Amino acid sequence: MTTPVTRGEAPPPARPDRGARAHSFNAAAAQYAANRPSYPPALLDALEELAGRPLAGARVVDAGAGTGIATALLHARGADVLAVEPGAGMAAEFRRALPDVPVVRGDGNALPLAAHRADFLTYAQAWHWTDPARAVPEACRVLRPGGALALWWNTDALDVPWIAAAARRIEHHFEIDVAAEKRNGDARAADPAHTLAFTRRDIRWSRRVPLDVHLANLGSHSVFLTHGADHAAAFLAEERRHLLAVFPDGVVEETYDVNLLVARTPTG
Repeated sequence: MTTPVTRGEAPPPARPDRGARAHSFNAAAAQYAANRPSYPPALLDALEELAGRPLAGARVVDAGAGTGIATALLHARGADVLAVEPGAGMAAEFRRALPDVPVVRGDGNALPLAAHRADFLTYAQAWHWTDPARAVPEACRVLRPGGALALWWNTDALDVPWIAAAARRIEHHFEIDVAAEKRNGDARAADPAHTLAFTRRDIRWSRRVPLDVHLANLGSHSVFLTHGADHAAAFLAEERRHLLAVFPDGVVEETYDVNLLVARTPTG
């Protein structure tokens, strides 16, 4: 559908393709690392429960590791972690943050790993950049029998009124479907061929951050990074005004639902 343009207005920015969005993080890796939310301890508790084994001592491959936000948590649980990251900028930020954790370049569609290497293969905020038709067989190849493929996403809690209102503003400004992010955590979208049997667990959590951190977090998302700096800056300036009306002390309470999917590979 063509969006009409009023006489005298600049046309809206062209919608970036999926590849451009996937690679956009490399230029904003430091911003991403400094402002993106982490994950609650309950997420790793649920991961261990659904996988049927502890992370401590397990061989974990964290694919699409980015700047290492999830990798750091897995490492702190005592896992032997190898990170896989396709982007040069993100990998460089990862090495600065976690110099003692190995990271190799690659992606989930063709993992640069030997077969049956891992007890866990994890994707934090990253599976939706893969092609499941290629990434699911790769996961089965890399995992040991009985190993666990775990996918998770922090998603906005859209039942919280101020978050729902902000999502509507983002949808209007960027012409996107914010609620579609929730569908990343659907097993049908994650594995359309139904190769694996996923179990889902949803975990709600929140964090309180300064308004500047919240806005920088927003600005590190691919839709902001790929629609042009002026277009993103205009939204963030207006969003500051909206949020100060809700949080006059300048501290924002972000509420998230972590959507976790875990599937175990056959043991025989």
